Amino acid sequence: MKERKDRVRYKTKSVSKRKRLSVFRSNNHLYAQLIDDASGTTIASASSIEKSIKDKKLQRKEVAEHIGKSIAKKIIAKGIDKVAFDRGKYKYHGLIKILADAARSEGLNF
Repeated sequence: MKERKDRVRYKTKSVSKRKRLSVFRSNNHLYAQLIDDASGTTIASASSIEKSIKDKKLQRKEVAEHIGKSIAKKIIAKGIDKVAFDRGKYKYHGLIKILADAARSEGLNF
């Protein structure tokens, strides 16, 4: 798993000068954040522990879709429409794919 994470991170950082949309999935929660690698700061974030999402009592797939749309709206509001998607150590399927497709449907390009 570490090899996959290192390979994905290396490619997203070296090939692209875009800001990085990083995704983390734990057993219970899902997190997404936009990172500026040049300055090392987080620009926008969304997660399943936010009050607006937690109160809705959604299924995990619905939560992933909601987080994808939420982070895309926050990023576009900052004036950024092109990002590099960093899936980390996770395969591009399941919750990660649902989150990415929801972000794309809101107008984010990656």
